[in-house]
Amino acid sequence: MTQAMPPQATAQPPFWLALLAGLPAIASLALMVIPDLGHGHVAVFKSLYLGLCLLWSIPLAVLQRALWRRGLAWWRLLGIVFAATYAMAVANNLVGQLLAIAMGWKRNPAMQWASLLGGLESCWLALLAASAAHAVLAYAYRLRREQAQHLSARAAMRDAELRALRYQLQPHFLFNTLNAVSTLVAERRNAEAQAMIARLGDFLRGTLDVPQAHEVPLGEEIAAAEDYLDIERTRLGDRLRLRWQVGPEVLRARVPRLLLQPLIENAIRHGIAPGAGAGRLEIAAVRDCGRLRVQVSNDMAETPAPIDDSGDDGERIGLRNLRERLQALYPDDHAFSADADGSEFRVALDLPWRESDGHRAAETAP
Repeated sequence: MTQAMPPQATAQPPFWLALLAGLPAIASLALMVIPDLGHGHVAVFKSLYLGLCLLWSIPLAVLQRALWRRGLAWWRLLGIVFAATYAMAVANNLVGQLLAIAMGWKRNPAMQWASLLGGLESCWLALLAASAAHAVLAYAYRLRREQAQHLSARAAMRDAELRALRYQLQPHFLFNTLNAVSTLVAERRNAEAQAMIARLGDFLRGTLDVPQAHEVPLGEEIAAAEDYLDIERTRLGDRLRLRWQVGPEVLRARVPRLLLQPLIENAIRHGIAPGAGAGRLEIAAVRDCGRLRVQVSNDMAETPAPIDDSGDDGERIGLRNLRERLQALYPDDHAFSADADGSEFRVALDLPWRESDGHRAAETAP
């Protein structure tokens, strides 16, 4: 039996592929010719029917496609296909009788109209099987296209979500930096304010005028983080004590773009800047058992500054943003933790190891 295609199923496999799908069913008629070889004209008639069925497969495929495009109900489509294939089988019998009359193979040269409607099982069933194979192929083709479109839509949705999360960081970072510039101006530290504005421009140019990939080599991410740290050094001076623990073997590892900047900003703003003395900021990255492990730790001020950029759950925007991006990029294949241990705040990341081959990473660690 054939299967009707839904009205919206306009995508169809190539026509030649549809003919190939029905070919085995019709070609099976050739097996029926073998036992009759050498038995008069029977083999000739069956060979004729085989050839005619092969020819009928072309208009039959055209008819099915036309019916699918019209979106007929399944029972109407089945009725039309059954009637069409039956008519084709009757036509085969008619051609066979005409051939026998023309060749003088019949004792009675008159047309036997009653016999045209009998003995149709082999040709009719072969044509029905060919139409069913075509329907199954079309359904599988449509299903595969829909799956591909679904995957493409999911990828586009994830891309849009990641871009939105990345763009969320820009105004947040810019607001904090401009607040710092305003503080320097109020304290009449004009030269430092001008230097911070210049470095802010360099940082924004470096983060915006880049390819829109969501992952970059760790070496590039470290370079962007250093640009941001130059801005913070202008404000904090010797109070910021920075230590990198990054070996050259991990610089080609792919990481989310803007991975380090929000972690560093969070560490400085809520850990080091509120204190009166110097504060330590340590950034480490190692490869361990096929995973990339990144840790950002910082000293905590004795009297933490109030958090004014938290969500309803009390989590800082930068950390929450990073959680969401990691979940979008590496669902169920990452770990994220942020906790305080005495006078130290630590953020630890566990990411899948992916080496970058399209970007050139720095050759040495900072």
